[in-house]
Amino acid sequence: MIAFKDHLPLVEFEGGQVVAFQRDWLVRSLAQAAHKAGYQKWWLAEHVAESVTAYLTYHEENVVTVPGLAKSVQSILQVIGYAEIASHFVPGPPLLRLSLHDVACAAGNGYELAFFDMLAHRIQELMEVNATYFELLELERCVKHLRSKKIWSRDCDVLRAEIVAFVREQIVASKPGQEIAFSLS
Repeated sequence: MIAFKDHLPLVEFEGGQVVAFQRDWLVRSLAQAAHKAGYQKWWLAEHVAESVTAYLTYHEENVVTVPGLAKSVQSILQVIGYAEIASHFVPGPPLLRLSLHDVACAAGNGYELAFFDMLAHRIQELMEVNATYFELLELERCVKHLRSKKIWSRDCDVLRAEIVAFVREQIVASKPGQEIAFSLS
């Protein structure tokens, strides 16, 4: 028998994509449903996600489908008196991560133009799979690599600001009017 991390099953999305269950992903989907139902800052999202996580810990199957998970969450919401949120609950796409340092390494030392071109393509790929939330990781390491620096300097600050602005512009240009959340770290 295979033991999964934290004894949680994998989640199978439409199209066959299988990812590890992520509690934060479920909290985000619950918060979005609550927002659509008129609750701006719904305080129970964390608690409901924790209940679902506990339930899945004892789930006998190794894989749960998104419709199956959605049905379970909607049942919980109805039982606790939030049927209006249940009607809006649709699990969003999984969290996607992109290492900016990996993109910088692929571009080569000091090749900022190649880096920005490659980054634009990677962001476009994220938008094509309808990612609504993603993380861009290793920003400082990326900047140091592109600047060929071991210690952070003022010109690193400038490049970091350029990368942040570039990412924002690319996302807005790719999906105007669509709500996309991302984090840079």
